[in-house]
Amino acid sequence: MTLPPIEEWWSRLSPDARQSVLTGDSHHLDETVREEIREITGAVVGMIETISAKDRKYARAHTDDGE
Repeated sequence: MTLPPIEEWWSRLSPDARQSVLTGDSHHLDETVREEIREITGAVVGMIETISAKDRKYARAHTDDGE
């Protein structure tokens, strides 16, 4: 299982899911975030999916409040 490109789902995540991605202690995505990504993209997002440092950088750059 591979996480779809962040550009496909980041802008459509809920504020709570975005906050979880940005402030999570682990690079592993929590269940609610994985479920939202699945609903947005139709991809199977596994329990051990992680977000890369590059994707976190993208997320921070594309957050409305500039986090």
